[in-house]
Amino acid sequence: MKKKAPVLLTTIVALGMLSACSTGQGGQNQTGNSSSSEGKVTTIEFWAAPNPTQQAYWQELAKAYEATNDKVKINVSAIKESPTSEASIQSAIAAKSAPTISENINRGFAAQLSNSKALVPLDTLEGYNDIIQGRNMTKTIEPWKFADGHQYVLPIYSNPMLFGWRLDVLKELGYNEPPKTYSEVLEVTKKLKAKYGDKKFLWAKPDLADPTAWKRWFDFYMLYDAASNGNKFIEGNQFTGDEKAGTEVLTFVDNLRKENGLLSRQVTDPFENGTGIFTDVGPWTFTTWAEKYPNLKFNESYALSMPPVPDDVDPAQSKTFADTKGLVIYASATKEQQQAALDFIKWVYSDAKNDAKWFKQTNLPPARDDLSTNESFKAILGEKPQLKPYADNVPNAVPPMDNAKYNDLQTIIGEQAFNKVVKGEIAPTEGWAAMKSALEKALK
Repeated sequence: MKKKAPVLLTTIVALGMLSACSTGQGGQNQTGNSSSSEGKVTTIEFWAAPNPTQQAYWQELAKAYEATNDKVKINVSAIKESPTSEASIQSAIAAKSAPTISENINRGFAAQLSNSKALVPLDTLEGYNDIIQGRNMTKTIEPWKFADGHQYVLPIYSNPMLFGWRLDVLKELGYNEPPKTYSEVLEVTKKLKAKYGDKKFLWAKPDLADPTAWKRWFDFYMLYDAASNGNKFIEGNQFTGDEKAGTEVLTFVDNLRKENGLLSRQVTDPFENGTGIFTDVGPWTFTTWAEKYPNLKFNESYALSMPPVPDDVDPAQSKTFADTKGLVIYASATKEQQQAALDFIKWVYSDAKNDAKWFKQTNLPPARDDLSTNESFKAILGEKPQLKPYADNVPNAVPPMDNAKYNDLQTIIGEQAFNKVVKGEIAPTEGWAAMKSALEKALK
């Protein structure tokens, strides 16, 4: 899923002011929400992700909630994507026209907003703990805690990113399931190259050599989370990386390079066409495959697995990166609006059927510890068994860092270490040292 970098607030204040003037927000208070009390009704503004499916979902649930609570009115609209959804939110904050609540927020962007005091710490609102318990998400939400001890984002979905393997090719090489450790992967790579030469590679993906920040979520972070037991790498403004785990990841990638197992030049759909036999796969991929590559069948031509781990790590304890976004409540809303928004969310997540509706409509796994065991999701996972590994691993997925400069920091990972190792330009230990030094400098 393509990630778009947020635009700095200072560059969009003028845009925000123009936006406020052009939309004619007459009758609204300074927060941009409709008057918090029209008679005895509290009106809240809910900005949904710029996705028709998600907007329809929230509109349906808002109407259902209003039918049970005539003291609250919920206006659902989509976040504007011009130039980006993050920029639209920052513009609205600058223009004092922010909504009460919005979704589509990742943890890094939330750090930007919380640093400027634009968000309410959700754990300070009455009923927050009821949401966590009622939705059965205690384990899933634990790594979302920010460096200051608060929770600013309630994750809606959590995609534990998995690796896809071309099972048909593995079987040709004598394997019935994906390898789980670094040495096993290297063994597969050697056999692959011996059989196919330069016709096939283990990992064929141009992103491996691209320093663009978000691309590290789907290579470095997946491997690092698995090797480090979910170490957060950066917490707040502190570099907390696990040197042993990080060096092992870079050494693993370097060993794949030495075996000619990496292909970083542009190739059309390398995994789908069999040029590469290993790649990151998110659950949104399956709709495209069903349309363009119907030959790809789960547990026939491809399999899914958690990231491989160093030889001294138990594969059963593997962690992975969470492609995930959630809800935030804005500090500019009145106390009544903030509480009304939280009460609405509490109502939504008090019934697992609402999460089941979300899962069925979006393929995005709800951020729950019990996704693979709760009866409400049994039918969905029965119809789409390829989603079961994602459901199983929601509690094992680690969200992005909570630092406002996450784009700059993740670019450093590629430029100083990961991309260079892929290209054979630096030794793994030297890459880790250079990356660490640059990150610590940037975090000051």
